[in-house]
This record gives sequence, structure tokens and C-alpha cells, in this order.
Amino acid sequence: MFGRSIFRDREHAGRELASRLREYADRDDVLVLGLPRGGVPVAYEIAIALDVPLDVFIVRKLGVPGHEELAMGAIASGGTRVLNMDVIEHLRIPERLVDATAKREQAEIERRELAYRGQRPFPTLEDWTVVLVDDGLATGSTMRAAAQAVCVRRPARVVVAVPVASSEACHDIGAEVDQIVCAETPEPFYGVGLWYTDFSQTTDDEVRSLLARASSREQAA
Repeated sequence: MFGRSIFRDREHAGRELASRLREYADRDDVLVLGLPRGGVPVAYEIAIALDVPLDVFIVRKLGVPGHEELAMGAIASGGTRVLNMDVIEHLRIPERLVDATAKREQAEIERRELAYRGQRPFPTLEDWTVVLVDDGLATGSTMRAAAQAVCVRRPARVVVAVPVASSEACHDIGAEVDQIVCAETPEPFYGVGLWYTDFSQTTDDEVRSLLARASSREQAA
């Protein structure tokens, strides 16, 4: 299976994933939260298919200094931090570097909050069924931070939904939330982008546009 893409692009992935989430369609207690930036096009297709609201929940990977593609953890809106202690201890990364990286990524979270939401307040999650969506899971540290940060807000149910994931990440995160839907868990996994024909970077403008379109649909309904 390695070397053959599963999804044409994030939009295709979102439509495929939505078909596995039909139990949440047309409900007034369901909210889809996309993880910017790549998770938002996937989440948009799910929200439209299920006819439920869409918003964003911002999480940033804490990359190992000098090897930023390797996650030593993640930080989410509200300051929730999840650390990969196996990586930190194996590479002997000092606490000051972890803190410095977290401070830099917190600034980016705040920038994105303003860019995507403006002055619009974050929605109340208490008693809602929250569907957290990304374009895939590799280590799962980013989604884990998002799930933990969302749980603090006392939702009724937390569902994680991704088109493609490593089986290990799918299993690990599934133990921490009420439900996980991983449409595909190919082996060997290697990386999320390998399973998309088009995995081009999603821009801030695209995120804003999708949020605006979803909001317009909601208001019209």
C-alpha cells in the first residue's frame, strides 16, 4: 500500500470521513472544531455534510530545536501543554529550551486566534459533543494537547476524527477521548502527507474563507 495515496486532497478526505460520522448529523448539540491549518478544510467538509457548526481550535507542535519536524510536545489554546517525555529525555533537551519553544508557539497561537476569530469569542463547549478534526495523526501529540484542552471546558463528549493515522497514535488517543474515528491506518505509516495526492499547505486566507462560508451557511439556516 505504501506509495499509493488514499485521498486526492483534504476536501476529499473530509467527505470520506463525514460518511463515518453520520450519527452526529443534524444535531443541535454537536460542534466541529478543525485544527488549523490543515485540519480546517477536512473539518469544513464534515461540518457541511453533517449540517453542524464549524470553528477552530488552535494547537501548535513543539518541535525539537534544530529538528523541528520531530515533536517534543504541543501547546493548545488556553495554555494546555503536552510533552513527549520520551523524546525530551532521550535527547536530553533542557527545560529552558522547552519553555522557550512553548513561549514562541504561544505567541503564534495568539496571532492565529486574532487572525481567524478576530474579536469573536470562543464558543462555550460545556455540554456539547465536540468533534476534533485534523488532516492526520503521526505522533498524535498535537491532537492530544487539543483533546486535553477541550476536556477542561467540560464538553458532554469528545470525538477525534482524522482521515489517516498511525495505528499507534489512533490507539493511544482513543484511550483518552470518548470516541476516535481513524478512517485509514496504513502500515507502514511514515507520515501523513504520503497518503494525499495534494498535501499543499493550507493558508491563513483559506482558513478564514472556510470559516466565513460555514458561518454564512449557519446564519442562513
